[in-house]
Order: sequence, then C-alpha cells, then structure tokens
Amino acid sequence: MNVADIVIETAARLPDKAALIFQDKPITYGELERSIEQAAAGIASLGIRKGDRVGVLVHNIPHFVYAYLGIERAGGVMVPLNTMYTADEVSFILADAEARAVVVAEPFLRAVDGLRETLPMLEHVVVVGGGSPIGTMGWDQMIGRGEAPPSVTIGEDDLACLSYTSGTTGKPKGAMLTHGNLMANLEQMHRVPLLSEAETDVVLLVLPMFHIYALNVSLGLTFRVGATAVLQERFDPVASLDAIERHGITVIFGAPPMFVAWLSTPNVEKRDLSKVRLAVSGAAPLPGPVLEDFERRLGITIWEGYGLTETSPGVTSNAMGAEAKPGSIGKPLPDVELRLLDEQGDDVEDGDPGEIAVRGPNVFRGYWHDDAATAEAVRDGWFRTGDVAYEDEDGYLFLVDRKKDLIIVSGFNVYPREVEEALYRNPKVAEAAVVGVPHPYTGEAVKAVVVLKPGTSATEEEIVEFCKRSIARFKCPQVVEFVDQLPHTDTGKILRRRLRDVERPAEETA
Repeated sequence: MNVADIVIETAARLPDKAALIFQDKPITYGELERSIEQAAAGIASLGIRKGDRVGVLVHNIPHFVYAYLGIERAGGVMVPLNTMYTADEVSFILADAEARAVVVAEPFLRAVDGLRETLPMLEHVVVVGGGSPIGTMGWDQMIGRGEAPPSVTIGEDDLACLSYTSGTTGKPKGAMLTHGNLMANLEQMHRVPLLSEAETDVVLLVLPMFHIYALNVSLGLTFRVGATAVLQERFDPVASLDAIERHGITVIFGAPPMFVAWLSTPNVEKRDLSKVRLAVSGAAPLPGPVLEDFERRLGITIWEGYGLTETSPGVTSNAMGAEAKPGSIGKPLPDVELRLLDEQGDDVEDGDPGEIAVRGPNVFRGYWHDDAATAEAVRDGWFRTGDVAYEDEDGYLFLVDRKKDLIIVSGFNVYPREVEEALYRNPKVAEAAVVGVPHPYTGEAVKAVVVLKPGTSATEEEIVEFCKRSIARFKCPQVVEFVDQLPHTDTGKILRRRLRDVERPAEETA
C-alpha cells in the first residue's frame, strides 16, 4: 500500500471533513486529495519515475503535504530537508541521494542557488511561493503541466522516504524507510488505545514535518483516522496556546522544549486547555521534573515515548503501561521486539543498563549507499540504536544515555541524563545539559550548561552543592556554564557538540 492511499481512502469516506487548518482556514480531505493528485501529475510530468528521489525543502505549510504525498503518489521517494540546513548541507544530501528534483519554498531559495550547475543529477528546481528565478519552475507551473497521476504499483518493500539522520555527530546518513515501514508504525501506534486518534480529534501540528516524528506520527496518524490537524509554521509558545484554545485542540505531539516553554509562559495556568486529552513527548528525553510540573500546574499528563528516524519512528511509549512514570520511555509498542545488550552482544542481567536493540516491521532497510554503516547498525537482524537503557521491575524502560555521550571520570561511568535529572530538581533551573570535557588528571570532567528560570540567580558553587545532595561526588559538575538558551535541533535534541567548547580548563575547578 502506498502511504498516499491513506488520504485517498479517508477522502472517499470524509470528503467534506477538515484535514488541515492553516492560518484559520480549513482544507478538506476532498480538497487535499485533489491537491495531491495534481502534485503527483505535475511531478510525473518532470520525468520522475518510480524510485527517483525528490528533495523537499519546505516549512510547515500545506504545500509540504502536497509535495510529500504527491511524490509518493507518483512513485517517487521523498528526501525531506531540514529548513535550518546551510547550502553546503543541502548540497551534500541532494548529491548523496542523487535527487533528480527538489521542491523548495521561496524563503529557502538561497540554499539551492546554483545547485543544478554543480549536481548533474538535479534536473528540476520547483519553487513554492514568490517568483521563480531563471532555471527554476513555479509550483503552479509544474502542476499545470500534469494531466493525470501515473498508475504506479507500490509494494511494502518500495522506498517511500530517504530520511537523513540529524547529523549531531558526523555527516548525516540517509535512512531508507519503505512504505511498509511507515504503514507498520502507524498500525503499531494505532493499536495502543491511548495513542489511537479518532475522527473527532483536533491535533496540534507544530513540529517540523521534515522530521519523521511529525511526518509519520503527527501527520500520518491524523490522516489515517480522519482527524483534523491544526498546522502552524513554527513553534511559538503564546501562538500555540492561542491555537489550542481557539480550535479546541485535543491531541498534542510535542518535544521537551515545547513543554518547558509553555511552563515558562506568563499566566499559562489561566489558559483553557480542558479539551486536551492526550499530550505526547518525543524526539528527545523529557526531564522528570518537567512532566511532574506540567501535570501539577496544568492537569495534563505527558506520555513520553521513544523512537528514532530508523524505526519510522516509534519504538516504545508510556501509553503501553498503566501509568506515565517520570523519566521512563515506557514499554515496546505492539510487534516491536526489544533487547538490552552488553558490549559482547549478550542480554544484560535484570536491572542492568544495556544498549537498546530493536527488531520489527517498522525498522528501516538500511543506510543509503553505506553498507558499512548498515552492517555496523544492524547485526543478526537487530538494529543497534546506540542508546543505553535499563528496565525496572514493572517492565518500564528508562533511557540512561547515548553510548557516545558517556563520560568517564577516573574510570567511573557518568551518564549525562542522570546528572541532568539532578540539575532539574533545582527550582532555579529551567533547562540543563551535561557533556564531558577533557581533564588532565581524571581523563574527563563533567560540564553542566545551565539556563536559569527568569528572575532567579545562582552561582557555580551553589549548583554543584545542590547536585551533591542526590548524586555521587564524581558525577557532580566540575564546570558550570550559565547561558540564556541551549542549542537544539528543530525537534528538541540538544546539540551537545556545541557545548563541549570549554572557556577555561576544567582543572581550575577540580
């Protein structure tokens, strides 16, 4: 089944139901289907055939949806591009994917300027909005060329999306996600009663759709059941709260920075959030104190989940259990097999931390043009995630950290997540991140980068002493840096590599 068939089937059942609301204007499922069919015909008129890659550099506007599902309907493979990427990053991905065309929104034209001259495979640049410079084609011009969508047979093993990893370390790799992968994960989530949407739901869609979380969870689940998504171009805490009240939002798919920002919004307790029945956090770890504060102040439980680009994305959810345990990523979704492995690839003892390994129909086919990386990541049919977790006595999983983020202090393992949880217990701390920095005596030292809540102040010594109350001395920060904000990806992951620059040697505070 083609993922585009989701809209086609829903449109046949609910043609006059709003699929999207953008800038307070509804777009019905019938209208959405017609726009997708027009896009598919236009894309096919460019010579795009089954399996050809097409880049999409478009922000959260309806044309992203038209382009995405139009490409799928035509049999192509979408390559979503982060709108924060530089021209060099866009060029790298389009070249690596051997994209034959790219759809770009007018604000991001600079990122593709001149690429047709440097990328031989790139034949077409289609511009959404504004004018179309020489060598490009306007969106309306493209769909005007098409007559009828092509008849293309798509199987579950055919590629749907080439989704590049965020590249927080090293060059991005293209995760090959099939139509079967995406559809399987939709069904896995739909089978969890708490996560399953209904026709009557109104979903806040503010996470960037170039990310698999928004693409297949926020958007895919909504279209599967015939619900309505309120689409916002970018996250703004006040504007999103306005939308929740105005449109009666019932479902929120968010990331930790969103929930932190809402808690910091003046008079947030006076907002009418009474219709929100489900709030889900993903893309990055949600600090336990944030979950507890959100429930205490706003009466809304946040159900944390865990997933990766390579798993389409869902792997686990607290919604699989009877409660939302603070700090837990929950239990595996239906049809997801999960193991915790030691360094030798054997299952760890009960309660011990181990690397998460996953197997299931939602797991990707491998990395595009990178057999070595695929062989390293997928061993004996199990995808090694690089994330470390442990399981409690109730079967709930707790993410400890990324293996590569482990800090070793005098031979002792320090997981940044544990230190960050200690920092978040400080009532003055709004946000915190922990990294390892070189140290001449201990090998590495713990560095904390802290954002304080408005109207508060704290010293480095105060922060360190607070941590000593709950964690061992060797785990406590030796360097504390105060900043106005932390660097994040668009989906909330902390860019740790930017935090490792030390302005003074760690030994000064040893």
